[in-house]
Amino acid sequence: MSNVTLRIGGRAYTVACAEGEEDHVLSRGGLIADKVEEMGAGHSEARQLLFAALLLADELHEARSHPAQRPEID
Repeated sequence: MSNVTLRIGGRAYTVACAEGEEDHVLSRGGLIADKVEEMGAGHSEARQLLFAALLLADELHEARSHPAQRPEID
């Protein structure tokens, strides 16, 4: 087991993951951090994370609905 630290919305979160999965978890955490940053300040931490999750879920739904237009995700 390994731990990585995700920095999202100005806070650090330590997340456990399997050995060798560190870069994958960091990359996905970066997607969440980017969404939180796009929203800007003015919301509680919980609300920022909720909206980030909703935005990412919407992007996933769109990608699944239109597989030929799927954006490349690292």
